[in-house]
Amino acid sequence: MASEQNKKLKLYSYWRSSCSFRVRIALNLKGLKYDYKPVNLLKGEQSHPEFLKLNPVGFVPVLVDGDFVLADSLPIIMYLDDKYPQHPLLPSDIHKRAINFQASHIVSSAIQPLQNLSVLNYIGEKVGPDEKLAWVQSVLRKGFTALEKLLKDHTGRYATGDEIFLADVFLAPQLHAAFTRFSIPMNEFPILSRLYETYNATPAFQEALPQNQPDAVQ
Repeated sequence: MASEQNKKLKLYSYWRSSCSFRVRIALNLKGLKYDYKPVNLLKGEQSHPEFLKLNPVGFVPVLVDGDFVLADSLPIIMYLDDKYPQHPLLPSDIHKRAINFQASHIVSSAIQPLQNLSVLNYIGEKVGPDEKLAWVQSVLRKGFTALEKLLKDHTGRYATGDEIFLADVFLAPQLHAAFTRFSIPMNEFPILSRLYETYNATPAFQEALPQNQPDAVQ
């Protein structure tokens, strides 16, 4: 039964999309197999009519489970967590759950939307291409400063203890982008840097890395 369910899963993803990266981590943590459907954002494939039927907003990721179609990383991850209880992504402790939601929300609301492709393209057109990196770095530093303060009393091996939870699934892709693409010095954020090194040594995160995806451009 589980094998039949796994075959139904399709993930529409772009290798460098941090939102898609989150879902890939969740799928890996739960041991779920899926068909990878690449969507090339640089070629505008997210705006093709076929894709807009799946997600009218035109964003990745999109998960297809049989006849059920779901878009956006958080609802996809929560759906997977409800349907596939192995490796739960939320702790039972109510306070720890709240910290996981808060950390995830900082990434998904206060950082990632302000540095996604459409925003950077707009800044490049209206202000100038030289301003894009400075903008991203300012967004990242503000968000990472908040995360360091939030997590300082909660971290263990991972963000909120010694198990991988939702906060880690959201943090790992954002840290990867910050330290590898946007030239944020790791020593500015010691807690996040330590977590980043831990994620890089964890198979579920390694397998989800952008460069390990079938549509990756080296």
